[in-house]
This record gives sequence, structure tokens and C-alpha cells, in this order.
Amino acid sequence: MGGSSSKQLRVLVVGLDNAGKSTIIQHMKAKEAPSEIPPTPGFQVEKFKKGKIEFTMFDMSGSAKYRNLWEFNYKNCEAVIFVADSADRIRMCVAKNELENMLQSPELKPCPLLVFANKMDITGSMNHSEVSEALGLAEIHDRPWTIISSNALTGGGLDDGVNWLSKQVE
Repeated sequence: MGGSSSKQLRVLVVGLDNAGKSTIIQHMKAKEAPSEIPPTPGFQVEKFKKGKIEFTMFDMSGSAKYRNLWEFNYKNCEAVIFVADSADRIRMCVAKNELENMLQSPELKPCPLLVFANKMDITGSMNHSEVSEALGLAEIHDRPWTIISSNALTGGGLDDGVNWLSKQVE
């Protein structure tokens, strides 16, 4: 590749409602804490460039009534970001089920998986090891994956995640 050419990367961003998906994307785009972001109806597409990679993020609603829409974007994506709300212990089993169902799709088999253990700033939230265990990440052997502690409001951990994804697709 030439010095100025950039790689396109299509990323599916999923997780339960209120996990912080849209806030993470807006922070990645703008490099600043976004103001209050309303829930995403259906999905939105956001684009931005980091380094030599042009990201196209498919921001999928995590609301139960929209989760069946996730699969319509599987064939177009090259990486998956799963955002887990570290403070939502009660719904972590639901998040695990959704993640497992999604990863069974043959269309996503080659895709690297980045898990953001989000909302680390909230008192009583699970640490990234607890989130990893709750989601059963150690059972994933068919793709590269990592989990990174994040705080969508401050941007904590987001650059680490983007850098990891970038290395996976280089």
C-alpha cells in the first residue's frame, strides 16, 4: 500500500440497550465527550478516520425489539465491537446470550471481536475480568478477541480498542 492510501473497515457495534454504543462511537468520532445521546432506533451508520483506517460503524440498537436487525449487517462487517454495561450485573446473562447467538453466524466467523467493558466509572461495576467471565469470552476460540475496560464519557480505553482493531486488520 502507498503512503497515503487508507483501508476501509466496516465494524458492527452491538450490545444491549443503554450499554453506551452510540456514546462510544460519538466519542471516537469527535474526540470529546458527547452531550446526552438518545437511544438509537434501529441503527445508524457513522464514519470517521483514525490513522490509516477509515471506519464505517454500524451502530445497532440494543433494544430487544431491534436485536433481530443485527444479522442483516453481518455479511457487510469485518469486525465486531460488543459493548457490555459493566454496571448492569442483572442483564449480563442476556448480554452473554446475545453475544453467543451472534458469534454462531458463519458470516461473522473471520471477524475479530473487541469487547468494551463500559461504564467502569460507576460504583459497583464489574471489572473487565468479571465481565469477561460473565460473557464466557474464554470459550471463544474461532477468532481473535480482546476485552478492554472503557468509559464512553471520558473516552477511557477507546483508543486502545481502536488500536487493537487496527492491528487485527492490517
